[in-house]
Amino acid sequence: MVEGKGIEKAFGNLRVLKGIDIRIESGEIVSIVGASGAGKTTLLQILGSLDAPSAGEVYIDGTPIHKLNEWQLAQFRNRNIGFVFQFHQLLPEFTAVENCFLPALIGGVKHAEAEKKAVELLDFLGLSHRLNHKPSELSGGEKQRVAVARALINNPLVVFADEPSGNLDSKNQEELMDLFVSLRNQFKQTFVIVTHDEHLSVKSDRTIHMKDGEIINHGN
Repeated sequence: MVEGKGIEKAFGNLRVLKGIDIRIESGEIVSIVGASGAGKTTLLQILGSLDAPSAGEVYIDGTPIHKLNEWQLAQFRNRNIGFVFQFHQLLPEFTAVENCFLPALIGGVKHAEAEKKAVELLDFLGLSHRLNHKPSELSGGEKQRVAVARALINNPLVVFADEPSGNLDSKNQEELMDLFVSLRNQFKQTFVIVTHDEHLSVKSDRTIHMKDGEIINHGN
C-alpha cells in the first residue's frame, strides 16, 4: 500500500532522512517510533504527501506520488489519504458533524450524502449525542474521535497519524489505539502511526524503529 525507496530529506547541510527504504502492506497497522529528532514525523509527512523528499520515490497503492504535480497531488490526497494529528485541528466555528463532512464536500460529494456518511461515522465512534456540538464543547478524547471520523470520511486507502494520542490522558490514549484496530478490522484501512510511546505501539501489527534519520529495525 505504501512504499518509499531511497528517501532522503535535507535542510541545507542538515540531513534529516538518510536514504530510507520502507514498505507497508495493505490493511497493516504500523507504528513508527524513535526519540525526538529521529526523523519519524518528517518521514510520515513525506509518505503522506505533505512534504516532498530531497531524493527518493514514494508510492501509494502503486501511484508514484513524487511525480504528481500540485493539483494532481491535492486530488489524490483528498480521495485516498486521511490524516490525524496530535492537535485535532478542528475548525472551531463548525459542529462535529460539519467538521467531519467538510473533506467530502471538497471532494465533490453532495451535501446530503456527505452529512449522512458523517453521521454514520460519528455514531460508529460513539459520538451520536455530540453531532451538533462545537469543538469547545467537546472533551479531548471526543475531539480526537471527530478528527478520526474526518480522516475516514472519504474512505481513504491509508490513514497517517502523527502522535495522535500525544495530547490525551492514558485512558484516552489506550482507547484511541484500540479504535484504530477496530477501524482497520471494520473498514480495512491501512494505518501508519508516529508515536513516541512504545507501550501503545505494541497494539500495532508492526513497529518500525528510527534513529538519527535511519530505520534501525523494520519490526518484521
